[in-house]
Amino acid sequence: MDWNIVEGNWKQFKGKVKTQWGKLTDDHLDVIAGKRDQLAGKIQESYGITKDEAEKQIKDFEERNKDVSH
Repeated sequence: MDWNIVEGNWKQFKGKVKTQWGKLTDDHLDVIAGKRDQLAGKIQESYGITKDEAEKQIKDFEERNKDVSH
């Protein structure tokens, strides 16, 4: 998954991110604005998990959505 594409099409991806991580608010999603590192930080903060676990969840998300970004 190319995160440059995600950033450029963030409005389309927001719904998928919100479905995956329901604790993230619309305000969180606006701050994240498609930036992978911001997403990881907000997942850590909202779910009380480690950086490694947040990264694992993002990688799983990327794998499930790899065809969407092309």
